[in-house]
Formats: sequence, structure tokens, C-alpha cells
Amino acid sequence: MKYPTIVATCPENHYELLDSGEGEKLERYGDFVLSRPDPQSLWRKSLPQKEWDKADAIFLRDGRATEWKFKKDIPKKWEIDFNGLKFWIKPTAFKHTGLFPEQASNWIWFQNLIRGAKRDISVLNLFGYTGGASLAAAQAGAKVCHVDGSKSAIAWARENAELSGLTDKPIRWILDDAVKFVGREIKRGNKYDGIIMDPPSFGHGPTGEMWKIEENFLDLLDSCKKVLSDNPLFFLVNGYASGYSAIAYENSLRGIVGDKGEISIGALTIKESNSDRLLPCGIFARWENK
Repeated sequence: MKYPTIVATCPENHYELLDSGEGEKLERYGDFVLSRPDPQSLWRKSLPQKEWDKADAIFLRDGRATEWKFKKDIPKKWEIDFNGLKFWIKPTAFKHTGLFPEQASNWIWFQNLIRGAKRDISVLNLFGYTGGASLAAAQAGAKVCHVDGSKSAIAWARENAELSGLTDKPIRWILDDAVKFVGREIKRGNKYDGIIMDPPSFGHGPTGEMWKIEENFLDLLDSCKKVLSDNPLFFLVNGYASGYSAIAYENSLRGIVGDKGEISIGALTIKESNSDRLLPCGIFARWENK
């Protein structure tokens, strides 16, 4: 049995977590500093308030009303380099920026597997959002199928692919409900060597399909088992849904892959640039065929 591990994203030239605490986090994306809520930061801030007050944009929440307060005229989107890829950063109405830096360790993990396979690898990325995992897999040489239920998210992901110089890579961009798409892939007989999924707690498909993780997750896993190739390489499940443990994902994933290969689980974190403190940002379960 392997115990959970903690993996951390460290500061880069174009991204760093400057500070966190009291339900907020302070980050630099390229030339701009953003302050956003983060319920995981259940501790006191390290930097003085005057440093937080220098943020170029602050995400404000008043009840159900939310908005970004911009302290100066920053662009609607700007480019950054991160983990060998390029991304457009766009402050959204849901407080997100389009990049989840904590995912870097996952990308490195499956990139090493893809490059080390010494064969053609096909990857299915479900709930692919703005494409970080899809771009990382394509960069490593995989053929990728990127699925998301949001038209705007797929457009953003394609912009990131163009920005990263990956438009000539074999990436299929699919606007569809994840459950329905995998069901159709079963009927078509299509198979994948690697599967990545980042299921939300709650969401909708492009034509109003309802997703609830407690109701749909296990059925989706069962379907994914049917589209795994005869010699699969990896299976990655990311988790942000509150209340779930990485051990829960390990147990559910073990039901798909059995005793073959190896599963590792743990927490995704980001290291502050001014201290050794880590901000928890999610959980993962990774299976690799050994």
C-alpha cells in the first residue's frame, strides 16, 4: 500500500503564489497580481495588508453577487508561459483565470509515461476545460481527444493550443456531454491508452444534460473501462469536489483497473514564493500500468 503524497507547484517566471490566508490568495500571472477567494486558506496572511492592496485586480463577492474590481486598465486577456506551455489568462465571472497551476505535477507525470511508452498513445481528456492537460499530452506526442460541455471553454483551449504552437498536433476538440460521448465511443469501438478526467461536483452538458458527481461518477468510470485499450498506459482522476478524499478516488479507480499496475494518490498544492507554506488545491488518483 502506498500512502498519500503531497506534490507542489513551485514559483515560475510567469506565475507565483505570493501569499494566502484568511480565505484569500494573492497570485502573480505574468505582469499582473490578482487577489481571489480561496476557502482552503484557513490561516493568517504572511504579507502585510499594504502588499495585498497593491493587487491589480480583486475578486469581490457580496452574497450571490460577484465582480472583479480592477485597479488599473489591465487587458481582458494576457499571455503567460507556464510549465513549457503558453496560456491566455482571463479573469472570469466565476473567479477563475483559465489556468490551474497545481496541475503541473499531473502533466509532468503523464508526459513522462507517454514519452517512455515508445509507441503511439491515444488520450481521452474528459471535462477538459481550457486544455492544459490536453496540450501537455499532445506536447509529449500523444493523440488527444478533448471533451468539454462548454463551447467557450473549448474555444479558449484552442486559443491556448495555437499560442503554444500545437495547432498541428492531433487534438480532436469535442463539444459534448462526457457521459454521452463515452457511451458513443463504446458503440464506435474506439479505444484509448490514457484517460484523464476532472469531474466537477455539479455541471451541465451543452444541451442541458445534468451532471452530479454523486450520481454519475461511478457510471462514467464503468463506461471508461470499456474504452480502455488492451494495453492501457494510465488513468488519472482529479478531484475538487468538497467532501471527497483521495482514498475514495483510489477505491473507485481500483474497481476499474483491478490489481494490475500501480495507483498513487495524494494532494495537489502550490508553494508560496515567500515561504515554505503550501496551499492545498485538490486531490488526485493516478494509475499507471507497470
